[in-house]
Amino acid sequence: MPHVLVVEDDSRLRGALVRALRDRGHAVATAAGGMAGLDAAVTERFDLVVLDLGLPDVDGAQVLRMLRAVSDVPVIVATARDEEPEMVAALGDGADDYIVKPFGAAQLDARIKAVLRRVGADEAEPVVRVGEHLVVDPAAREVTLDGRVLELTPREFDLLAYLARRQGQVVGRRELLAEVWQQPLGGTDKTVDVHLSWLRRKLGETAQQPRYLHTVRTVGVKLSAPPPE
Repeated sequence: MPHVLVVEDDSRLRGALVRALRDRGHAVATAAGGMAGLDAAVTERFDLVVLDLGLPDVDGAQVLRMLRAVSDVPVIVATARDEEPEMVAALGDGADDYIVKPFGAAQLDARIKAVLRRVGADEAEPVVRVGEHLVVDPAAREVTLDGRVLELTPREFDLLAYLARRQGQVVGRRELLAEVWQQPLGGTDKTVDVHLSWLRRKLGETAQQPRYLHTVRTVGVKLSAPPPE
């Protein structure tokens, strides 16, 4: 039974989410404020956190950044903020998914299951090597380049791991949105491009001088090993 923490200040919505998620087989704990939610998330073991951004004591975006500094627990941001910059910022800070209020309980349940499936799949996957120097370890959720561990956000890791499983293949942005972001009917190519830009920087390359990430114009992106030195 997945153990979910809901951090939401609206008591009516919080109660509705608890009832709906429990009806769908989740064990649910709650927090009404950001600091209480952060304390619960780091002192107890949860499978996933549902985090509102508009919290009364500290902004949920700050809570997310503090949580990411100490924990890899999956986080779904659930908020009324529907502007793309807010979404991109939350994903960049380590959110695993982003859902805009109002939403149905069935949609939230589906997103929770999708995130947990992805995490569970990572635990069973073998290490992937891309050439001689780049190693992706899904079970440890760790990437090393030239023996050095890269500091990646959860979403950056998911994106790189997905491309590594398909190294040498061109993967379209819509496929990445559907499989990595779990947004088969929404999202924007810009979200993918921003994360690819961050990944390139951490891999020590640029779009103009790629080593591993190669853009195929109007089609997608391909991860491949650089030629032997």
